[in-house]
Amino acid sequence: MKSFTIEEINAVLQGELIGQTTNIINGPEQLDMATNNHISFIGDKKYIKYWADSKAAAAIVNQDFIIEPGQNRALIKVKNADLAMAQLLELFVPEDPIFDEVIHPTAVIHATATIGTNTRIGAGCYIGAHVVIGNDVTIYPNTTILDKVSIGNDSILYPGVVIRERCIVGHHCIIHSNANIGSDGFGFRASPDGKGLVKIPHIGNVVLGNYVEIGSSTCIDRGKFSSTIIGDGSKLDNLVQIGHNSKTGKFCMMAGSSGLAGSVTLGNGVMIGGGVCVSDHVTVGNGVMIGGMSGVISDVPDGKKILGYPAVDARDCLKQWAYIRNMVSQGK
Repeated sequence: MKSFTIEEINAVLQGELIGQTTNIINGPEQLDMATNNHISFIGDKKYIKYWADSKAAAAIVNQDFIIEPGQNRALIKVKNADLAMAQLLELFVPEDPIFDEVIHPTAVIHATATIGTNTRIGAGCYIGAHVVIGNDVTIYPNTTILDKVSIGNDSILYPGVVIRERCIVGHHCIIHSNANIGSDGFGFRASPDGKGLVKIPHIGNVVLGNYVEIGSSTCIDRGKFSSTIIGDGSKLDNLVQIGHNSKTGKFCMMAGSSGLAGSVTLGNGVMIGGGVCVSDHVTVGNGVMIGGMSGVISDVPDGKKILGYPAVDARDCLKQWAYIRNMVSQGK
């Protein structure tokens, strides 16, 4: 178990230490579950009232909060408690799962595959023909990497990941369990006789930029002709669906159960809430924020905040909801 004094933690966070505690900190915990060997955090004023009843030995708080530490308790005041908590969690990250062998004997690696230095490959993995894997890559058990895939340095693939043929994964990517990169796009047309469906082949691939993170059970479809692209630094939550030939800019974020239909284009820094659906061939501008469960059916200019089904300017949506509530309350 990792443990630190409050002074050691503050040396990392570089905050202002208020009060003092002699208790050793064994980990972070939320306010209502913390014991006297935990540190918690308060990033919103509405949680200040819970500090007095918490058993936490210390807390990270925003620097503008007015709060007293109490006896044998300490506060670390920082500019942004959420970001400081991320730094704190880095201190307590557990050790990685053990690889007894760098490449497990049950892994199947094609003779033409190229494996970089210090790359670890777990049990039951399959590495196909002409695959190129960079240096310091970690591939956990039962991962499948099909022919002609390229994976950049320092990337991590968790158990059950499938990377389909000819896809490209950048440097420092993280792909969580059971994600599928490069599955066929959803393309069908009615058959000439009108009695069935004709499958449209998808011969493109998927390209993940550098520092991309893909959540568990997320599916990214390959392009019909060229590439489906996830831009540098973008983060996709669990259970996200990306349709064929869609493209995201840099540092986009998509929350769980959201999805892009085919040929959607996102600008840089787009933030998409949970359960959002974006219709095919829609372009979403830079810095757009889309509220959860919204349906986007038309292009969105840069910097907009939109909400609703169909999505409109967030302020207009809230006015509509208020009007409807008012009408219902009046029995109209």
